[in-house]
Amino acid sequence: MHHIFVYGSLKRGQPNHPYMIDSNNGKAEFLCPAVTVQKFPLVIATKYNLVFLLNLPGQGKRIHGEIYKVDEKMLKYLDWFEKVPTMYQRTVVELEVKMADKEEKLSPGSIMEAFVYSTTTYQPDWPSLPTYDNYDANGDHGLKFVPREDRK
Repeated sequence: MHHIFVYGSLKRGQPNHPYMIDSNNGKAEFLCPAVTVQKFPLVIATKYNLVFLLNLPGQGKRIHGEIYKVDEKMLKYLDWFEKVPTMYQRTVVELEVKMADKEEKLSPGSIMEAFVYSTTTYQPDWPSLPTYDNYDANGDHGLKFVPREDRK
């Protein structure tokens, strides 16, 4: 099993979350909310208003998201879903656990590592875009997320 940190449209209550819980894609179990130890720029970009975590450690904000335990099948599905390695890369990030998870023996404030999907391939203006610490597709940023099926 692998740990994955999701910070955008795959979180609970967000438009792509159904892909995380579809057993046809593999197994994913929510463990706990967490925040990155390092700061990163989390931006909304492209004409589809997609959320990107730019792999620029030390810039931006500490990012809030969720840690999942996933099996190999789900990990491979997520790599495909996130278009690894052309759109995103899967890297390791340090996370601060925000709530306890007894099964994993995680306690608030403890530090753990998980995979995250970040990008090193982006437009030159993206680092200057507004940054967020907690993405919500329906947030007050006013940038409507365009689902995959509606992208042309």
